[in-house]
Amino acid sequence: MFLLVGFAVWRFFTWPDRPYSVTFQADEEHSVAWVVDGDTLELENGDRVRLIGVDTPEFTDGKPEPFAEEATQFLRDLTEKRRVRLQFDRERFDKYRRVLAFVWVDDTLVNEEIVRLGYGKAMTQFGFSSRMKKRLRKAEAAAKSEGLRIWSN
Repeated sequence: MFLLVGFAVWRFFTWPDRPYSVTFQADEEHSVAWVVDGDTLELENGDRVRLIGVDTPEFTDGKPEPFAEEATQFLRDLTEKRRVRLQFDRERFDKYRRVLAFVWVDDTLVNEEIVRLGYGKAMTQFGFSSRMKKRLRKAEAAAKSEGLRIWSN
């Protein structure tokens, strides 16, 4: 586990300063190379994708917050080595140069599924689609009412 976290930190800080491979076309498809954490993945082309509207527990100082490992594994099981469809909104990048997107696997909106199953919280304070915000808030309310994972206390 320590080795994996160390590799992820190294990759983050040594990420090359290069143009993006993502072209921001509607419903772009890509293969996921690996999952960084519960709300970030890396595509086969090297682009990092941050899931819009989702915040999952983090690995802080090499130690996972509660449910960080589970959220990461869930995203890995759902997306790694699979084709995903990216849906973009107004903002295309975050301050860390990650591509911002809603991620779909077949008919499943991954962002929503993470929140619905209690692996993460809805982050709706940012400027993105009000329709998607409603979906994420509804998913979070369902997870809270069922006391799932991060809402189990």
